[in-house]
Amino acid sequence: MTDNPPPYPSFREAFRYWLRLGFISFGGPAGQIAIMHQELVEKRRWISERRFLHALNYCMVLPGPEAQQLAIYLGWLLHRTWGGIVAGTLFVLPSLFILALLTWIYLAWGDLTVVKGVFNGIKPAVVAIVGFAAWRIGSRALKNRVLWTLAAASFLAIFAFGVPFPWIVVTAAVLGFLGGRLLPEAFAIGGGHGAGGQRWGPALIDDDTPPPPHARHSHLHLARLLLAGLAIWAIAMALLPPGTLSDMAAFFTRAALVTFGGAYAVLPYVYQGGVDGYGWLTGPQMIDGLALGETTPGPLIMVVAFVGFVGAWTKEIFGPDALALAGFAGAAVATFFTFLPSFLFILAGAPLVEATHGKLGFTAPLSAITAAVVGVIVNLALFFGWHVLWPEASEAAPFAGPFEWFYALISLAAFLALWRYKADIMKVIGACAVVGLAYTLALG
Repeated sequence: MTDNPPPYPSFREAFRYWLRLGFISFGGPAGQIAIMHQELVEKRRWISERRFLHALNYCMVLPGPEAQQLAIYLGWLLHRTWGGIVAGTLFVLPSLFILALLTWIYLAWGDLTVVKGVFNGIKPAVVAIVGFAAWRIGSRALKNRVLWTLAAASFLAIFAFGVPFPWIVVTAAVLGFLGGRLLPEAFAIGGGHGAGGQRWGPALIDDDTPPPPHARHSHLHLARLLLAGLAIWAIAMALLPPGTLSDMAAFFTRAALVTFGGAYAVLPYVYQGGVDGYGWLTGPQMIDGLALGETTPGPLIMVVAFVGFVGAWTKEIFGPDALALAGFAGAAVATFFTFLPSFLFILAGAPLVEATHGKLGFTAPLSAITAAVVGVIVNLALFFGWHVLWPEASEAAPFAGPFEWFYALISLAAFLALWRYKADIMKVIGACAVVGLAYTLALG
Protein backbone atom coordinates (compact mmCIF):
# COMPACT_ATOMS: atom_id res chain seq x y z
CA MET A 1 0.00 0.00 0.00
CA THR A 2 1.40 3.39 -1.01
CA ASP A 3 1.27 6.70 0.83
CA ASN A 4 0.77 8.64 -2.39
CA PRO A 5 -2.44 9.07 -4.37
CA PRO A 6 -2.54 7.47 -7.84
CA PRO A 7 -1.79 9.53 -10.96
CA TYR A 8 -4.66 11.35 -12.58
CA PRO A 9 -6.34 9.07 -15.17
CA SER A 10 -6.37 10.23 -18.76
CA PHE A 11 -9.67 10.60 -20.58
CA ARG A 12 -8.73 7.54 -22.66
CA GLU A 13 -8.08 5.45 -19.54
CA ALA A 14 -11.40 6.50 -18.04
CA PHE A 15 -13.16 5.80 -21.35
CA ARG A 16 -11.83 2.24 -21.35
CA TYR A 17 -13.01 1.71 -17.78
CA TRP A 18 -16.54 3.04 -18.42
CA LEU A 19 -16.81 0.89 -21.56
CA ARG A 20 -15.77 -2.21 -19.61
CA LEU A 21 -18.22 -1.35 -16.85
CA GLY A 22 -21.04 -1.24 -19.38
CA PHE A 23 -20.41 -4.89 -20.22
CA ILE A 24 -20.02 -6.21 -16.65
CA SER A 25 -22.63 -4.16 -14.76
CA PHE A 26 -24.78 -7.10 -13.71
CA GLY A 27 -26.69 -7.46 -10.46
CA GLY A 28 -29.03 -4.49 -10.56
CA PRO A 29 -28.11 -1.22 -8.84
CA ALA A 30 -26.67 -2.93 -5.77
CA GLY A 31 -24.36 -5.12 -7.83
CA GLN A 32 -23.39 -2.26 -10.14
CA ILE A 33 -22.57 0.02 -7.22
CA ALA A 34 -20.52 -2.77 -5.66
CA ILE A 35 -18.55 -3.17 -8.89
CA MET A 36 -17.82 0.57 -9.06
CA HIS A 37 -16.86 0.68 -5.39
CA GLN A 38 -14.46 -2.25 -5.74
CA GLU A 39 -12.78 -0.77 -8.81
CA LEU A 40 -12.82 3.00 -8.21
CA VAL A 41 -12.47 3.14 -4.41
CA GLU A 42 -10.44 0.05 -3.53
CA LYS A 43 -8.30 -0.77 -6.58
CA ARG A 44 -7.79 2.38 -8.62
CA ARG A 45 -8.34 4.82 -5.71
CA TRP A 46 -9.74 7.50 -7.99
CA ILE A 47 -12.14 8.59 -5.23
CA SER A 48 -12.37 8.04 -1.48
CA GLU A 49 -15.18 5.99 0.01
CA ARG A 50 -16.74 8.95 1.79
CA ARG A 51 -16.84 11.04 -1.40
CA PHE A 52 -18.15 7.99 -3.28
CA LEU A 53 -21.02 7.51 -0.81
CA HIS A 54 -21.69 11.25 -0.71
CA ALA A 55 -22.28 11.19 -4.47
CA LEU A 56 -24.28 7.97 -4.23
CA ASN A 57 -26.62 9.38 -1.59
CA TYR A 58 -27.49 12.29 -3.87
CA CYS A 59 -28.25 9.87 -6.70
CA MET A 60 -30.46 7.82 -4.35
CA VAL A 61 -32.93 10.67 -3.89
CA LEU A 62 -33.30 11.40 -7.62
CA PRO A 63 -35.73 9.76 -10.02
CA GLY A 64 -33.97 7.42 -12.37
CA PRO A 65 -31.34 4.64 -12.15
CA GLU A 66 -28.98 5.58 -9.32
CA ALA A 67 -26.07 3.41 -10.50
CA GLN A 68 -26.01 5.06 -13.93
CA GLN A 69 -26.36 8.47 -12.32
CA LEU A 70 -23.43 7.66 -10.04
CA ALA A 71 -21.35 6.80 -13.12
CA ILE A 72 -22.30 10.15 -14.66
CA TYR A 73 -21.38 11.95 -11.42
CA LEU A 74 -17.96 10.29 -11.11
CA GLY A 75 -17.19 10.72 -14.81
CA TRP A 76 -18.10 14.41 -14.53
CA LEU A 77 -16.01 14.86 -11.39
CA LEU A 78 -12.96 13.42 -13.15
CA HIS A 79 -13.31 14.83 -16.68
CA ARG A 80 -15.93 17.59 -16.67
CA THR A 81 -19.18 17.47 -18.65
CA TRP A 82 -17.91 15.22 -21.44
CA GLY A 83 -16.59 12.79 -18.85
CA GLY A 84 -20.06 12.52 -17.35
CA ILE A 85 -21.74 12.12 -20.73
CA VAL A 86 -19.32 9.36 -21.79
CA ALA A 87 -19.61 7.51 -18.46
CA GLY A 88 -23.41 7.61 -18.45
CA THR A 89 -23.73 6.66 -22.12
CA LEU A 90 -21.32 3.74 -21.97
CA PHE A 91 -23.08 2.49 -18.85
CA VAL A 92 -26.24 1.73 -20.86
CA LEU A 93 -25.07 1.40 -24.48
CA PRO A 94 -23.82 -2.23 -24.28
CA SER A 95 -27.02 -3.18 -22.48
CA LEU A 96 -29.11 -1.60 -25.24
CA PHE A 97 -27.42 -3.65 -27.98
CA ILE A 98 -27.36 -6.89 -25.97
CA LEU A 99 -31.01 -6.57 -24.94
CA ALA A 100 -32.06 -5.62 -28.48
CA LEU A 101 -30.27 -8.69 -29.84
CA LEU A 102 -31.86 -11.01 -27.28
CA THR A 103 -35.29 -9.49 -27.89
CA TRP A 104 -34.87 -10.04 -31.63
CA ILE A 105 -34.02 -13.71 -30.98
CA TYR A 106 -37.00 -13.92 -28.63
CA LEU A 107 -39.43 -12.54 -31.21
CA ALA A 108 -37.96 -14.14 -34.34
CA TRP A 109 -37.55 -17.67 -33.10
CA GLY A 110 -39.01 -17.96 -29.64
CA ASP A 111 -36.61 -20.82 -28.82
CA LEU A 112 -34.57 -19.56 -25.90
CA THR A 113 -33.27 -22.89 -24.58
CA VAL A 114 -29.63 -21.80 -24.66
CA VAL A 115 -30.42 -18.28 -23.48
CA LYS A 116 -32.62 -19.61 -20.68
CA GLY A 117 -29.88 -21.98 -19.63
CA VAL A 118 -27.40 -19.13 -19.37
CA PHE A 119 -29.93 -17.05 -17.45
CA ASN A 120 -30.67 -19.95 -15.11
CA GLY A 121 -27.05 -19.77 -14.01
CA ILE A 122 -26.85 -15.98 -13.88
CA LYS A 123 -29.96 -15.52 -11.73
CA PRO A 124 -28.53 -17.25 -8.62
CA ALA A 125 -25.32 -15.29 -9.18
CA VAL A 126 -27.39 -12.09 -9.10
CA VAL A 127 -28.81 -13.15 -5.73
CA ALA A 128 -25.27 -13.61 -4.42
CA ILE A 129 -24.08 -10.28 -5.86
CA VAL A 130 -26.93 -8.33 -4.28
CA GLY A 131 -26.45 -10.09 -0.94
CA PHE A 132 -22.71 -9.44 -1.08
CA ALA A 133 -23.35 -5.77 -1.87
CA ALA A 134 -25.60 -5.48 1.19
CA TRP A 135 -22.83 -6.96 3.33
CA ARG A 136 -20.13 -4.71 1.88
CA ILE A 137 -22.06 -1.47 2.13
CA GLY A 138 -23.57 -2.36 5.51
CA SER A 139 -20.25 -3.33 7.06
CA ARG A 140 -18.86 0.10 6.24
CA ALA A 141 -21.90 2.35 6.57
CA LEU A 142 -23.52 0.94 9.72
CA LYS A 143 -21.01 2.13 12.30
CA ASN A 144 -23.24 2.36 15.38
CA ARG A 145 -26.53 1.16 16.85
CA VAL A 146 -28.48 4.14 15.58
CA LEU A 147 -27.63 3.40 11.95
CA TRP A 148 -28.15 -0.34 12.47
CA THR A 149 -31.60 0.45 13.85
CA LEU A 150 -32.41 2.59 10.82
CA ALA A 151 -31.35 -0.24 8.50
CA ALA A 152 -33.44 -2.79 10.39
CA ALA A 153 -36.47 -0.49 10.44
CA SER A 154 -36.09 0.13 6.72
CA PHE A 155 -36.00 -3.62 6.03
CA LEU A 156 -39.10 -4.27 8.14
CA ALA A 157 -40.96 -1.36 6.56
CA ILE A 158 -40.49 -2.59 3.00
CA PHE A 159 -40.53 -6.35 3.70
CA ALA A 160 -43.35 -6.66 6.22
CA PHE A 161 -45.49 -3.60 5.51
CA GLY A 162 -44.80 -2.84 1.84
CA VAL A 163 -43.88 0.79 2.49
CA PRO A 164 -42.89 2.40 -0.86
CA PHE A 165 -39.20 3.13 -1.20
CA PRO A 166 -39.65 6.91 -1.67
CA TRP A 167 -41.34 7.13 1.73
CA ILE A 168 -38.47 5.20 3.30
CA VAL A 169 -35.98 7.66 1.79
CA VAL A 170 -37.95 10.71 2.92
CA THR A 171 -38.41 9.32 6.44
CA ALA A 172 -34.71 8.44 6.72
CA ALA A 173 -33.72 11.92 5.52
CA VAL A 174 -35.95 13.58 8.12
CA LEU A 175 -34.62 11.33 10.87
CA GLY A 176 -31.07 12.05 9.73
CA PHE A 177 -31.69 15.79 9.77
CA LEU A 178 -33.07 15.61 13.30
CA GLY A 179 -30.36 13.18 14.38
CA GLY A 180 -27.64 15.44 13.04
CA ARG A 181 -28.85 18.08 15.49
CA LEU A 182 -29.67 15.85 18.47
CA LEU A 183 -27.05 13.07 18.09
CA PRO A 184 -24.38 14.50 15.78
CA GLU A 185 -21.79 11.91 16.86
CA ALA A 186 -24.03 9.10 15.58
CA PHE A 187 -24.32 10.54 12.08
CA ALA A 188 -20.93 12.18 11.61
CA ILE A 189 -19.39 8.84 10.56
CA GLY A 190 -22.41 7.62 8.66
CA GLY A 191 -20.65 8.11 5.36
CA GLY A 192 -19.00 4.78 5.99
CA HIS A 193 -15.46 5.98 5.38
CA GLY A 194 -14.08 4.67 8.64
CA ALA A 195 -10.55 3.52 8.04
CA GLY A 196 -11.05 3.35 4.31
CA GLY A 197 -8.26 5.77 3.45
CA GLN A 198 -5.81 3.91 5.69
CA ARG A 199 -6.92 0.59 4.26
CA TRP A 200 -6.53 1.33 0.58
CA GLY A 201 -4.21 4.33 0.66
CA PRO A 202 -4.96 7.95 -0.21
CA ALA A 203 -7.37 8.53 -3.06
CA LEU A 204 -6.95 10.87 -5.98
CA ILE A 205 -10.15 12.66 -4.88
CA ASP A 206 -9.83 12.16 -1.13
CA ASP A 207 -12.05 13.20 1.77
CA ASP A 208 -10.46 16.65 2.03
CA THR A 209 -9.63 17.24 -1.64
CA PRO A 210 -11.20 20.56 -2.74
CA PRO A 211 -13.66 20.28 -5.63
CA PRO A 212 -11.97 20.97 -8.98
CA PRO A 213 -12.74 24.32 -10.64
CA HIS A 214 -15.33 22.83 -13.00
CA ALA A 215 -17.24 21.40 -10.01
CA ARG A 216 -18.06 24.82 -8.59
CA HIS A 217 -21.62 26.00 -8.96
CA SER A 218 -22.39 28.70 -11.50
CA HIS A 219 -25.87 30.10 -12.18
CA LEU A 220 -24.87 30.77 -15.81
CA HIS A 221 -23.59 27.23 -16.32
CA LEU A 222 -26.75 25.82 -14.75
CA ALA A 223 -28.95 27.88 -17.07
CA ARG A 224 -26.96 26.75 -20.11
CA LEU A 225 -27.27 23.10 -19.12
CA LEU A 226 -31.01 23.29 -18.60
CA LEU A 227 -31.56 25.10 -21.90
CA ALA A 228 -29.34 22.62 -23.76
CA GLY A 229 -31.17 19.66 -22.21
CA LEU A 230 -34.58 21.02 -23.08
CA ALA A 231 -33.43 21.83 -26.61
CA ILE A 232 -32.09 18.29 -27.14
CA TRP A 233 -35.37 16.83 -25.87
CA ALA A 234 -37.48 19.14 -28.09
CA ILE A 235 -35.40 18.52 -31.22
CA ALA A 236 -35.50 14.75 -30.69
CA MET A 237 -39.27 14.88 -30.24
CA ALA A 238 -39.68 16.99 -33.38
CA LEU A 239 -37.63 14.55 -35.48
CA LEU A 240 -39.85 11.60 -34.65
CA PRO A 241 -42.78 10.85 -36.95
CA PRO A 242 -46.25 10.95 -35.38
CA GLY A 243 -47.46 7.62 -34.12
CA THR A 244 -45.83 4.85 -32.15
CA LEU A 245 -42.34 6.34 -31.80
CA SER A 246 -43.58 9.77 -30.70
CA ASP A 247 -45.97 8.09 -28.27
CA MET A 248 -43.03 6.14 -26.85
CA ALA A 249 -40.94 9.28 -26.51
CA ALA A 250 -43.65 11.09 -24.54
CA PHE A 251 -44.49 8.04 -22.42
CA PHE A 252 -40.91 7.20 -21.44
CA THR A 253 -40.16 10.83 -20.67
CA ARG A 254 -42.98 10.74 -18.14
CA ALA A 255 -41.74 7.39 -16.84
CA ALA A 256 -38.26 8.84 -16.32
CA LEU A 257 -39.67 11.48 -14.01
CA VAL A 258 -41.54 9.06 -11.73
CA THR A 259 -38.85 6.42 -11.20
CA PHE A 260 -38.30 7.29 -7.54
CA GLY A 261 -37.40 4.08 -5.75
CA GLY A 262 -35.71 2.34 -8.65
CA ALA A 263 -36.94 0.15 -11.46
CA TYR A 264 -39.39 -1.92 -9.44
CA ALA A 265 -41.24 1.23 -8.43
CA VAL A 266 -41.83 2.24 -12.05
CA LEU A 267 -42.51 -1.20 -13.54
CA PRO A 268 -46.23 -1.09 -12.71
CA TYR A 269 -46.42 2.26 -14.54
CA VAL A 270 -44.60 0.86 -17.58
CA TYR A 271 -46.75 -2.29 -17.47
CA GLN A 272 -49.96 -0.28 -17.32
CA GLY A 273 -48.98 1.99 -20.19
CA GLY A 274 -47.24 -0.53 -22.43
CA VAL A 275 -49.74 -3.37 -22.00
CA ASP A 276 -53.08 -1.79 -21.14
CA GLY A 277 -52.69 1.72 -22.53
CA TYR A 278 -50.89 1.41 -25.86
CA GLY A 279 -51.00 -2.35 -26.47
CA TRP A 280 -47.32 -2.51 -27.38
CA LEU A 281 -46.94 -5.97 -25.78
CA THR A 282 -48.79 -8.57 -23.73
CA GLY A 283 -48.57 -9.29 -20.01
CA PRO A 284 -46.57 -12.53 -20.44
CA GLN A 285 -44.19 -10.71 -22.79
CA MET A 286 -43.63 -8.05 -20.13
CA ILE A 287 -42.66 -10.76 -17.63
CA ASP A 288 -40.23 -12.27 -20.15
CA GLY A 289 -38.79 -8.82 -20.72
CA LEU A 290 -38.22 -8.36 -17.01
CA ALA A 291 -36.33 -11.67 -16.92
CA LEU A 292 -34.12 -10.49 -19.78
CA GLY A 293 -33.59 -7.12 -18.11
CA GLU A 294 -32.62 -8.71 -14.80
CA THR A 295 -29.93 -10.86 -16.36
CA THR A 296 -28.26 -8.49 -18.82
CA PRO A 297 -25.75 -5.77 -17.91
CA GLY A 298 -27.00 -2.29 -17.21
CA PRO A 299 -29.77 -0.96 -14.97
CA LEU A 300 -32.93 -3.02 -14.63
CA ILE A 301 -34.97 -0.12 -16.01
CA MET A 302 -33.41 -1.12 -19.36
CA VAL A 303 -36.51 -3.30 -19.62
CA VAL A 304 -37.90 -0.19 -21.35
CA ALA A 305 -35.72 -1.13 -24.33
CA PHE A 306 -37.50 -4.49 -24.47
CA VAL A 307 -40.88 -2.73 -24.32
CA GLY A 308 -39.84 -0.33 -27.08
CA PHE A 309 -38.48 -3.13 -29.28
CA VAL A 310 -41.55 -5.35 -28.94
CA GLY A 311 -43.91 -2.39 -29.34
CA ALA A 312 -42.35 -1.14 -32.57
CA TRP A 313 -42.12 -4.73 -33.88
CA THR A 314 -45.76 -5.44 -33.00
CA LYS A 315 -46.99 -2.20 -34.59
CA GLU A 316 -44.84 -2.84 -37.72
CA ILE A 317 -43.92 0.84 -37.84
CA PHE A 318 -41.66 0.32 -40.90
CA GLY A 319 -43.78 -2.39 -42.53
CA PRO A 320 -43.77 -6.20 -42.23
CA ASP A 321 -40.39 -6.55 -44.01
CA ALA A 322 -38.40 -4.37 -41.59
CA LEU A 323 -39.42 -5.71 -38.21
CA ALA A 324 -35.90 -5.89 -36.79
CA LEU A 325 -35.15 -2.30 -37.82
CA ALA A 326 -38.44 -1.19 -36.30
CA GLY A 327 -37.67 -3.01 -33.09
CA PHE A 328 -34.23 -1.43 -32.73
CA ALA A 329 -35.68 2.01 -33.43
CA GLY A 330 -38.27 1.49 -30.70
CA ALA A 331 -35.62 0.27 -28.24
CA ALA A 332 -33.38 3.26 -29.03
CA VAL A 333 -36.21 5.77 -28.57
CA ALA A 334 -37.31 4.21 -25.27
CA THR A 335 -33.74 4.21 -23.97
CA PHE A 336 -32.90 7.76 -25.07
CA PHE A 337 -35.96 9.41 -23.53
CA THR A 338 -35.77 7.34 -20.35
CA PHE A 339 -32.15 8.27 -19.59
CA LEU A 340 -31.91 11.85 -20.86
CA PRO A 341 -33.26 13.38 -17.60
CA SER A 342 -30.58 11.54 -15.57
CA PHE A 343 -27.82 13.47 -17.33
CA LEU A 344 -29.55 16.76 -16.56
CA PHE A 345 -30.16 15.89 -12.91
CA ILE A 346 -26.48 15.08 -12.33
CA LEU A 347 -24.74 17.68 -14.48
CA ALA A 348 -26.98 20.44 -13.08
CA GLY A 349 -27.09 19.35 -9.44
CA ALA A 350 -23.64 17.82 -8.81
CA PRO A 351 -21.83 21.18 -8.30
CA LEU A 352 -24.25 22.01 -5.49
CA VAL A 353 -23.69 18.59 -3.94
CA GLU A 354 -19.89 18.91 -4.13
CA ALA A 355 -20.12 22.10 -2.10
CA THR A 356 -21.75 20.22 0.79
CA HIS A 357 -19.35 17.33 1.48
CA GLY A 358 -18.14 17.41 5.07
CA LYS A 359 -21.06 19.56 6.23
CA LEU A 360 -23.03 17.64 8.84
CA GLY A 361 -26.27 19.50 8.12
CA PHE A 362 -26.27 17.95 4.65
CA THR A 363 -24.40 14.70 5.26
CA ALA A 364 -26.43 13.54 8.29
CA PRO A 365 -29.64 13.03 6.24
CA LEU A 366 -27.61 11.30 3.54
CA SER A 367 -25.94 9.05 6.12
CA ALA A 368 -29.39 8.05 7.35
CA ILE A 369 -30.46 7.35 3.76
CA THR A 370 -27.41 5.11 3.29
CA ALA A 371 -28.37 3.11 6.38
CA ALA A 372 -31.97 2.78 5.17
CA VAL A 373 -30.81 1.67 1.72
CA VAL A 374 -28.86 -1.21 3.29
CA GLY A 375 -32.16 -2.58 4.60
CA VAL A 376 -33.76 -2.14 1.19
CA ILE A 377 -30.89 -4.01 -0.50
CA VAL A 378 -31.30 -6.91 1.93
CA ASN A 379 -34.97 -7.02 1.01
CA LEU A 380 -34.06 -7.00 -2.69
CA ALA A 381 -31.70 -9.95 -2.17
CA LEU A 382 -34.48 -11.91 -0.47
CA PHE A 383 -36.90 -10.95 -3.25
CA PHE A 384 -34.53 -12.21 -5.94
CA GLY A 385 -33.73 -15.34 -3.93
CA TRP A 386 -37.40 -16.15 -3.47
CA HIS A 387 -38.06 -15.94 -7.22
CA VAL A 388 -34.99 -18.01 -8.09
CA LEU A 389 -35.38 -20.74 -5.46
CA TRP A 390 -39.20 -21.03 -5.60
CA PRO A 391 -39.97 -20.13 -9.25
CA GLU A 392 -43.57 -21.46 -9.03
CA ALA A 393 -44.41 -19.51 -5.87
CA SER A 394 -46.77 -16.56 -5.62
CA GLU A 395 -47.78 -14.10 -2.94
CA ALA A 396 -50.79 -16.26 -2.12
CA ALA A 397 -48.61 -19.40 -1.88
CA PRO A 398 -45.08 -18.12 -1.13
CA PHE A 399 -43.46 -21.58 -0.97
CA ALA A 400 -45.44 -23.42 -3.63
CA GLY A 401 -43.65 -25.79 -5.95
CA PRO A 402 -40.28 -27.49 -5.55
CA PHE A 403 -37.27 -25.83 -3.95
CA GLU A 404 -34.50 -25.34 -6.53
CA TRP A 405 -31.64 -26.76 -4.47
CA PHE A 406 -29.19 -26.72 -7.38
CA TYR A 407 -29.61 -22.98 -7.89
CA ALA A 408 -29.30 -22.48 -4.14
CA LEU A 409 -25.90 -24.19 -4.31
CA ILE A 410 -24.87 -21.97 -7.23
CA SER A 411 -25.88 -18.86 -5.27
CA LEU A 412 -24.02 -20.02 -2.16
CA ALA A 413 -20.90 -20.85 -4.17
CA ALA A 414 -21.03 -17.44 -5.88
CA PHE A 415 -21.36 -15.63 -2.56
CA LEU A 416 -18.42 -17.54 -1.08
CA ALA A 417 -16.32 -16.75 -4.16
CA LEU A 418 -17.06 -13.04 -3.78
CA TRP A 419 -16.79 -12.87 0.00
CA ARG A 420 -14.12 -15.39 0.93
CA TYR A 421 -11.93 -15.45 -2.16
CA LYS A 422 -12.49 -11.89 -3.46
CA ALA A 423 -13.22 -13.26 -6.92
CA ASP A 424 -13.85 -10.94 -9.85
CA ILE A 425 -17.59 -10.43 -10.33
CA MET A 426 -17.44 -10.96 -14.09
CA LYS A 427 -15.65 -14.29 -13.65
CA VAL A 428 -18.24 -15.40 -11.10
CA ILE A 429 -21.07 -14.49 -13.47
CA GLY A 430 -19.38 -16.30 -16.35
CA ALA A 431 -18.80 -19.46 -14.33
CA CYS A 432 -22.40 -19.47 -13.09
CA ALA A 433 -23.69 -18.97 -16.64
CA VAL A 434 -21.70 -21.99 -17.87
CA VAL A 435 -22.94 -24.16 -14.99
CA GLY A 436 -26.53 -23.03 -15.53
CA LEU A 437 -26.37 -23.78 -19.25
CA ALA A 438 -24.88 -27.23 -18.69
CA TYR A 439 -27.51 -28.07 -16.06
CA THR A 440 -30.38 -26.89 -18.28
CA LEU A 441 -29.13 -28.87 -21.28
CA ALA A 442 -28.64 -31.96 -19.11
CA LEU A 443 -32.25 -31.79 -18.01
CA GLY A 444 -33.31 -31.73 -21.64
